Amino acid sequence: MKINWKATVITGAAAVAVVAGAVIYALVDQNNTRVAAEERGGGSIAVVREDSHLLDDAGDDAITIVEFLDFECEACGAYYPVVEELRVKYEGQINYVVRYFPLPGHINSENSAVAAEAAARQGRFEEMYKRLFETQAQWGESQQSQAELFRSYATELGLDMAAYDEAVADPTTLERVRSDLDDGRALGVDRTPTFFVDGEPFWGHDRLEQIDRWLDSGGW
Repeated sequence: MKINWKATVITGAAAVAVVAGAVIYALVDQNNTRVAAEERGGGSIAVVREDSHLLDDAGDDAITIVEFLDFECEACGAYYPVVEELRVKYEGQINYVVRYFPLPGHINSENSAVAAEAAARQGRFEEMYKRLFETQAQWGESQQSQAELFRSYATELGLDMAAYDEAVADPTTLERVRSDLDDGRALGVDRTPTFFVDGEPFWGHDRLEQIDRWLDSGGW
């Protein structure tokens, strides 16, 4: 059989170009995120604050991963099981921090974040965090408030409901959610999920895979 070497070379070159383009896209996108953070004053904005929700604590010397998320975001929901696998794989080796970034296009973004923050006031943030993602398909994209549904989750988790209701009604709870949103915007975050590792943004379609490979290689 006669091989068309010219076609083979062209096809191979096209494949290399596609791969190179993907790599360049990821690097440019990551750099743009960093530049945006600097332009918006990100240098003075803490990626992690004292009141940020720490799911995994491996100590001050451990690598810190921060996720800005929206509980109603489908991409965040899709990443959730991958995040959980990453947390299990590197248990005791990383600090994992969650911060709110409710997107304006989602009716229940703030409601769900407020529910999580109200649970956090009783030391139960992680349980509500998991419950919201595990049930996202039931309430996500709804055009009506799902606050009562979120309240039922609090009941199922055995929270003090009087304290929960008080926290939900307290304006400082929503202010706490929006303070994360403001920090995220100042850092250049414009979509969810967005990840930072030791203060550096990781971007691109395979960002968690990038982080996994980076951790396997020993970090910076």
